Amino acid sequence: MSWNDFHQRQHAIQSVLDAARRDPSGAPATTPPPFTDRTELLRALHYKWTQLLTGRIGIALVETEDSPLDDRVQAVTTAWRRTAAENPVLRAVLDHHDTDPDLRECREREHRLLALAAGLAEPGESDADRVGAAFVRLLRATPDASGPAPAACQVNRLRSLIPSF
Repeated sequence: MSWNDFHQRQHAIQSVLDAARRDPSGAPATTPPPFTDRTELLRALHYKWTQLLTGRIGIALVETEDSPLDDRVQAVTTAWRRTAAENPVLRAVLDHHDTDPDLRECREREHRLLALAAGLAEPGESDADRVGAAFVRLLRATPDASGPAPAACQVNRLRSLIPSF
């Protein structure tokens, strides 16, 4: 990809997010060039989310290096919530397309990332994406109004969401 292509893609993504900010239905009305179809655009939006999230998780994990599991869970929880809070339009568009089969692989990769980063799954574990999906459900179900819930409570609640955990 040339720099010109990169800049065109970034401009197109920003125009989609600007349109979504004005019309929060979450569905891009058209597929802007250089994207060839809706799937390619949605995957690019998810990639943008993943880049932002991965960076925030990386920083959070460095800050909690050599900490117990509960601290890693809390660090990843905080990273996900901050990334979502700082990018509400992007998160809303992705949430609108949450069940889209074209994004299944993207969601599974994100879920594996979260499970591994939080220490809730091991590399190569076959159900890491299921563990991560349960973790995301927990993040969404736990109110953040009074700050993050204690990490130990989150881990116990996660265990109840995953029968095989």
